[in-house]
Amino acid sequence: MSREQVYQLLQERPGAFFSGQELSRRLGISRAAVWKAIDALRRDGYTVEARPGLGYRLTFTPDVLVEREVRRYLPPDVPCPELRCLEEIDSTNSYLKREALAGAPDGTVAVANSQSGGRGRMTRSFQSPPGKGVYLSVLLRPQLPPGELLGVTGMTAVAISRAVERAAGVRPGIKWTNDLVLGGRKLCGILTEMALEGETQMTQSLVIGAGVNVSHTAEDFGPEVAKMATSLAQEGCAVSRPALAAAMIVELRRLSDSLGGDLTGWVEEYRSRCVTLGKPVRLLWTDRQVRAQALDVDDQFGLVVRLEDGETTTLRTGEVSVRGLYGYTE
Repeated sequence: MSREQVYQLLQERPGAFFSGQELSRRLGISRAAVWKAIDALRRDGYTVEARPGLGYRLTFTPDVLVEREVRRYLPPDVPCPELRCLEEIDSTNSYLKREALAGAPDGTVAVANSQSGGRGRMTRSFQSPPGKGVYLSVLLRPQLPPGELLGVTGMTAVAISRAVERAAGVRPGIKWTNDLVLGGRKLCGILTEMALEGETQMTQSLVIGAGVNVSHTAEDFGPEVAKMATSLAQEGCAVSRPALAAAMIVELRRLSDSLGGDLTGWVEEYRSRCVTLGKPVRLLWTDRQVRAQALDVDDQFGLVVRLEDGETTTLRTGEVSVRGLYGYTE
């Protein structure tokens, strides 16, 4: 506790010195406890300068996904009572699904420095090396039937796009359904998972997860993934991971508050960010591949396409390859 109190005071006047006596007096702890707190902060990666006659000041804050740093960037009007910052986990989605069964409340957030078993759609793995990205999930408990949550995946893509734009100053596009792209390559993966109550068939829990590549290099992805993946650093953007995590929490809270309401604004923003629209696409159906033209997104985030024979159809699920992205050039 002393470590957190000392940290908060040092952040109160950035660059200014606090004497050990002032820290001791304001916090009601001994000078020895102040020194132990300073030592603990240094072991956490913070640089705390000490000068005789002046005291202590914080001169460097590490880019770490710990609660104190994420909360520093959270606006005071955004509630996040359950924020769990994990050094390593199998996946933040899997963790929150287990916690949901154990009774974790609505709004619980899990953010991890690394994942040993990060997951994407269709059981694909999501590479999550330590210290490189933001891997974050939120547990929601909307009192809604599943039919009213059909648009949540598209909404999540909009929310995380906003968060990246807020924290990094760049506007990623959305490849239908929910890949975020920058520079023609994948920046972020999103996975939404729902559990239903057996008797009522109402939503018991909704877990929304997103992994954003922040400082990955091509070597961090591996040879196959590197051809289609990118990171904010590779695209020339420097960003604080705690600031990005906080922005993701803010936007996912906005999403939560919109569930069950009018989604017109979300759909319109999705359309404005969607890089699939107006492009030739290839539909990767189970039995064949079909060429089509992407025309529009409907009010449930379905992709409206025109097939080669002129027929128009709307896709709700499935794989769509966009010409010019991820190596599709035919």
